[in-house]
Amino acid sequence: MPNLITNLITKLARAELVDMVPYQSARRLFSSAEASGEEKLWLNANEAPGTGEYQISSDNINRYPDFQPDNLLNAYSNYCGLERSQILATRGADEGIELIIRSFCRAYQDNILICPPTYGMYAISAENHGAGIVKVPLVNNQLNLTSLQSHIGKVKVVFLCSPGNPTGNLLPKEQIIQAIELFKDNAIVVVDEAYIEFSPEQTSVSLLKAYDNVIVLRTLSKAFALAGLRCGFTLASSDIITLLSKVIAPYPISAPVAEIASLALSTDLDKMTKRVQDCNKIKANLSTWLNEQDWCSEVFASDANFILFRCISQSEKTRIFDLLVKNNILIRDQSKQMQLENCLRISIGNEQEITQLKEALLGNLRP
Repeated sequence: MPNLITNLITKLARAELVDMVPYQSARRLFSSAEASGEEKLWLNANEAPGTGEYQISSDNINRYPDFQPDNLLNAYSNYCGLERSQILATRGADEGIELIIRSFCRAYQDNILICPPTYGMYAISAENHGAGIVKVPLVNNQLNLTSLQSHIGKVKVVFLCSPGNPTGNLLPKEQIIQAIELFKDNAIVVVDEAYIEFSPEQTSVSLLKAYDNVIVLRTLSKAFALAGLRCGFTLASSDIITLLSKVIAPYPISAPVAEIASLALSTDLDKMTKRVQDCNKIKANLSTWLNEQDWCSEVFASDANFILFRCISQSEKTRIFDLLVKNNILIRDQSKQMQLENCLRISIGNEQEITQLKEALLGNLRP
């Protein structure tokens, strides 16, 4: 019977999904359940260190939440300087990615464009929807504008990640504007700013006033240390927000999520700023230390809360990764991404966590 069921599902499913590999998130690679026993040091998902202190009310748990909770939209409007009509709260920025593709790409007819190495969910969301994927690789971690120009009229959505993940660097603002100009009459340009709090002066939000084809993605998962809430924001013209609102689920943000997120945006901005400052200081020190190690051949510039570095060989990359796992320290192997052979990524934890990582790599912990 199990084989018959499996055969039936395979027969009925969309053919391209049967063999599709899902996005390998940090928690799929190492689940929280595996943390039983010895405590693990999680430096593989670009999460902020530490825990928040929030209290929530259970008064309205029995009621459906508002479609877009007033307290949340008001708080984010004050934070980002946009009108509420230009903001859509979503279940993380990932839901924003999915909504954009579903809203602008016809399945099996339209394409998105990505610039690898980049965030994997753009391609996964496109595959799930049946949209094609055009790849224009970065050149020295910057946009290849000549190649982008050759795809005008061939794609409906262009995804730019700035600061990039997993590379960590900002795209030059003038390049982002040039890309928007290239596609201003025939494609939406999405600027993913999940890590923008680590370099806030470089945001592209001001471009929303000048261009109709721009969307900016944000999240509270990184600098705000609220990854477990799954709360993100899509910023765009009111016309685009109206369109996306037709596609999103009826109750995307739960009342407890809205309550905590609103508090973080209204009362904890100083804590967020201090968290960013601490992260940038620890990141600079770690970057210097990595550059001094004989097994490290390159440390990528980072405007985010992580560092990407390249090992001198595949064997060294494997040795470093496995050594840390033996010491219950989890980082991310990015070596399968285009242009990132032998590369590993470390999320910036607190001082104690990064010290523990260094000691493990220096051989002062378990061999």
